Amino acid sequence: MTGLPGLDLTRLREHLDRQAPDLVAGQLRADLLVGGRSNLTYAVTDGTSRWVLRRPPLGHVLATAHDMTREYRVLSALGPLGFPVPPTVLLCPDPAVLGAPFYLMGQVEGVIHRDPAELERLGPDRVRALVLALVTTLADLHAVPPAQVGLADFGRPEGYNDRQVRRWKRQLDASRSRDVPGIEQLHGRLAAAVPACGAGTIVHGDFRLDNVLVGPAGEIRAVLDWEMSTLGDPLSDLALMLIYAGRPMPVDGGLTRPALAVAGHPDPTEIAAHYARRSGRDTGGLRWYLAFAAFKLAVILEGVHYRYVQGQTVGPGFDGIGSQVAPLVRQAHETLDGAS
Repeated sequence: MTGLPGLDLTRLREHLDRQAPDLVAGQLRADLLVGGRSNLTYAVTDGTSRWVLRRPPLGHVLATAHDMTREYRVLSALGPLGFPVPPTVLLCPDPAVLGAPFYLMGQVEGVIHRDPAELERLGPDRVRALVLALVTTLADLHAVPPAQVGLADFGRPEGYNDRQVRRWKRQLDASRSRDVPGIEQLHGRLAAAVPACGAGTIVHGDFRLDNVLVGPAGEIRAVLDWEMSTLGDPLSDLALMLIYAGRPMPVDGGLTRPALAVAGHPDPTEIAAHYARRSGRDTGGLRWYLAFAAFKLAVILEGVHYRYVQGQTVGPGFDGIGSQVAPLVRQAHETLDGAS
C-alpha cells in the first residue's frame, strides 16, 4: 500500500503505530480530496474511522506559505471554544516520514458549496441564510481574544498590512513563470497607501464559502484551510471573502459564474453591514482592502499556475487557473480608481 503522490501509506501507518498505537485498526486507504489549490488534502480511513491528512504541495514550497504546525496550532486553540473547526489528532513536523510535515485531523461530515448551480438548488432563502451565517462565523472568529486561547504570539498585528504587501510581492517574485501586465504597478499603488492596522485579531487569511463544511440545516460545521492564519487586520478577511464571492468559481476544470450571481446571495454592501453589526467594526473604508485582496488572490493563483507549468500539481482543474490572474489585477486597479 504505497498510496498517492505525496502520501506513502506504508510510512504513514508505521508512524501512526509508533505515535498513536491504538488509533488505526485496519489497513489504511486514502483518496485525494479535490478542491484545494495549495496544500494537499487526503481522506484517510482504516475501514472504521475516517481522518483527513494535510501536507504541503509537492515541490516549490515558499517559505512560511505551507506551515503545518501553524495550522495545527490554531485548530487546536479554537476547537475547545466550540468554534467550528475539525478536531485535531496528530501533528508530524518531521519531513522524513512523508517528505514534508503533515497533520491528521478528524473528518467532519458536511457539504462544500463550490458549484453555484448546487448552491442555487438551496433556494434564495437558504442561500441568504447560509451566507449571513458565514459572515457571522467570520465576525465570531475575530472576536476570539488571542491571548486567552494561547495565541498571543501567533503573529504581530502592528504593521500587519505593510508586511502583507511586502510578503505577497515576495511570493509573486518567487513564483514567476511569465509577465503579468499591471501587477507591478498594482503593488506600487497598494504599497503607497497602506492603512494602519488597529487592534489585531485572529485572521483566517483565506476565508470563503468553499472553505467551509455546511450541515443539512445550513449550519457552518467546520472552517477549513488555515494555512495563512495569523494575527492581523480583520478587514483583510472580510475583503477577501467579498473578492471570492464576486469571482468565477472553478468547478470540474472550468469556471462557473460567481456565487454573488446566485439568487438570494447578499450583495457586498449587505455583507459588510452584517459584519459591522456583528463585530462592532467600521467597514466604511474597505476600498484598499478589496484591492489588496484581489492582488493577493492573483498572487496565490499565479503560484498555483507556476506549480502547474512545472508539473508539480496533483489532481485535475489546474490548467485554467492562470487565466484568472489578469482579470484580478484589472479589478484591483479599478477598485483603487473608484470604478468598483
